[in-house]
Amino acid sequence: KYIQIEQVDTEESVLGFRKWKLPQADPERIKNLIQQTGIPEIAAQILDGRGVQDVSAYTAGAEGKMHDPFLMADMDKAVERLSRAVQEDEQIAVYGDYDCDGITATAMLYTYLEDLGARVIYYIPDRDKEGYGLNCQAIDFLKEQQVDLIVTVDNGISALAEADYAASVGIDLIITDHHQPRPELPKACAVVDPHRADDNYPFPCLCGAGVAFKLICAMEGDLSGEEMIWHFGELAAIATVADVVELTGENRLIVQKGLECITLGEQIGVKALIEVAGLDEKRLDSTSLAFGIAPRINAAGRLGQADLAMELLLSDRFSQAFELATELNSLNEHRKQLVDAIYSEIDRKIAQHPEILRERLIILYGKGWHHGVIGIAAARLVEEYAKPCILFSIEGEEARGSARSVEGYSMIDAISRCSQLLTRYGGHNQAAGLTVPTKDLKKFIDEILQDAKEHFDIMPVDQLNVDAVLSQQQLRLDTVQGMRILQPFGCGNEEPVVAMMGCRIETVTPLSENRHIRLKLAYQGKLFQAVYFRMPPEKFPFYPGDLVDVAANLDINEYNGEKNLSIKIKDVRLHGVNQEKLIVGKQYYEKYCRKEPLEDKIKNYISPQREDVAQIYRFLRQYRHFPYGYDLLWCRLGKINYCKMMICIDVMQELGLISVEHTASGPILRFPDKVAKTQLEQSSILRRLKVGE
Repeated sequence: KYIQIEQVDTEESVLGFRKWKLPQADPERIKNLIQQTGIPEIAAQILDGRGVQDVSAYTAGAEGKMHDPFLMADMDKAVERLSRAVQEDEQIAVYGDYDCDGITATAMLYTYLEDLGARVIYYIPDRDKEGYGLNCQAIDFLKEQQVDLIVTVDNGISALAEADYAASVGIDLIITDHHQPRPELPKACAVVDPHRADDNYPFPCLCGAGVAFKLICAMEGDLSGEEMIWHFGELAAIATVADVVELTGENRLIVQKGLECITLGEQIGVKALIEVAGLDEKRLDSTSLAFGIAPRINAAGRLGQADLAMELLLSDRFSQAFELATELNSLNEHRKQLVDAIYSEIDRKIAQHPEILRERLIILYGKGWHHGVIGIAAARLVEEYAKPCILFSIEGEEARGSARSVEGYSMIDAISRCSQLLTRYGGHNQAAGLTVPTKDLKKFIDEILQDAKEHFDIMPVDQLNVDAVLSQQQLRLDTVQGMRILQPFGCGNEEPVVAMMGCRIETVTPLSENRHIRLKLAYQGKLFQAVYFRMPPEKFPFYPGDLVDVAANLDINEYNGEKNLSIKIKDVRLHGVNQEKLIVGKQYYEKYCRKEPLEDKIKNYISPQREDVAQIYRFLRQYRHFPYGYDLLWCRLGKINYCKMMICIDVMQELGLISVEHTASGPILRFPDKVAKTQLEQSSILRRLKVGE
């Protein structure tokens, strides 16, 4: 069986060192792009940095056309069978999924069929009791409801046995889905999935609600989608952003038109959600949908109350919708609390067992962790520690896992290679879900760590993609306006990240009771301010006078009719840091800690000399305590191999020259008030290195 993977709705600040991927800008290419297309300089910089060849795919407006839905395999069969069910007054069940994509798709098709006068009900499986997709118990229930035809949305493509079972009890089946099919398709009246091997649909990257929307267009004979988009654009746009499908082609048009529909406020449930989320007086964009609307719908499914979200999206009275939206908002707050509680427990585990971070993957498990939210916690760990992560919730005899990865390490491939112990799994390169018997959990962990060792001597790490390095002249409002022609932003067309290299910190100002900070920075002779959200001042590891590189998103803040440039920081690092040396040195230290074989020349290179220890000793004596972790210590020290630095710290700690306190916020290095005289030769760590142990 396959498990649906949901969007990670998180905006956490990253405290550890993160690799930046800077664009390889070519001034001549940028100049040619501007001349050929007339787009603003910043847009040309971004597109060049992303290696875009077909500019029209990025800049096409909402006036573009959608494809004929009948180009999709089996669409004609689906329309014929569904139309007959409507005409002959058969009982129809729309069978959805509990995530935002599945819920919105269910609401769309249910509403459309009800408007046609069809006898229609909907069914969304319970996440806890049933899991993802079609199941035989649900089919039995629908049979009791005298259902003649089931139409799946956002699921069903892998339900081979369930499709056979539906046929055996006399229920016809239409499958609409967008997930990758297996070699064999389910036996059904129609199987509509643009990823079918025999499907020639021009744009296969639709989400589940997108495929459901195409079915509605086909039923209505609206081959261009121009009419139906005004009826269902809000829900289709929310689902498209929430399910993290590529925002190019038809998806781009769906989101553009959907945002226009949302401003009209005709979808009562969405209107109520916007108000509850505090977005009613703000300019809505794809980011608003991704972090304001989708998480609240997702929260219902994550916490086993998908029907609440369905009631909201089907509501036709604003007072009722507002009450339901308020309940969803409370669920979302509860979801955040659950994630925070899990993350706090994880922080404590890591503080007690820092060796967890030295493995190629971070793998943790706990009892009582809500399996509906562990994927969010896993994503936060990936961002903080730049490593793939798997979290398991132990529920009796089962351990249900959620995995998140980094570019270059395919999570689904790795899990597939170790799947003999799993009862089910599914997903893609960046995210996956899996279930393993609790008794086999530790064995599975050993196997997947061994698999990583066999395939990666040095693991890929998470990275921040920077789209353009700006000059100080580009820190102005028209730069943001130039970026906006690339909207909507999302998967495949991410919100641009720009960098300012070599800024001097002038001041650091706490905001909102020390939850955030505002930096005043000097850049190439120009002063500007930037806000670093979710960065408490006590955790900010830089000082006035430091030269830093800043990565940020740019926006326009409008207040009392006045427009100002808004700079929202994503990451800060010391200027001039050699990130490749840091990353490779850190990974060799982890290999050393895992007692993996190292070449003699590597051993010689990482073995500390007296002057190496003396350098770190003098630095820490000056600071007395250093609460910002090992990465920044390396950046501050300069010109020492990272692995060697860490071994020096281990030696100094062994000899009582320093102490290391492992906390939830990371390691704190302390210089004791009194230090006894000692000789480095007394270190067992150094002796083992010399004899090659």
